[in-house]
Amino acid sequence: MLEGKTVNLRIMEKEDLPLAAEWTNTPEYFGEYNPLMQMSKSELQKKYDNKSQDEGWYFIEKKDGTKIGNIGHYPQGKVQELGYALLSSERKKGYCSEALTIMVDYLFLSKDIVRIQAHTDVRNEGSQKALEKAGFKKEGIIRKVAFMRGEWRDAYIYSILREEWKEPKILIRTEKK
Repeated sequence: MLEGKTVNLRIMEKEDLPLAAEWTNTPEYFGEYNPLMQMSKSELQKKYDNKSQDEGWYFIEKKDGTKIGNIGHYPQGKVQELGYALLSSERKKGYCSEALTIMVDYLFLSKDIVRIQAHTDVRNEGSQKALEKAGFKKEGIIRKVAFMRGEWRDAYIYSILREEWKEPKILIRTEKK
């Protein structure tokens, strides 16, 4: 488990897949800025079984163990792409930016990568603020990157480079002597 100040990230296990499937099939979970998805438990199980070693699926949990969202990382060469979502009742409380910061620390501490990136709908101000608070920089617009809710949508691409990160913000820090 990756421990933060107000949230922890816990690896998603097979027994967690029913809840993940429930959230995936609930349009409100991903909100208005993400594609509508419908996936059976068996389809999600197959996707889970076939994920690469460099891919990680995590629940975002409050300190009392309450699951409030998920975050994942996906390899693209020497780059990791992040995806994340929170229950609507848990948004705008700082949990997402903390989860992103924990994930950035973890990935730069454990993987030989040069960059972590994420993209978000240009209208999703909450996601943009969370990324910026976690140290990501907006690079530009990806035009018509996703078909959602009957229209093609643009997204901002955000990234953080290893040299911009410098040291862990939340995960274990070594004391300087």
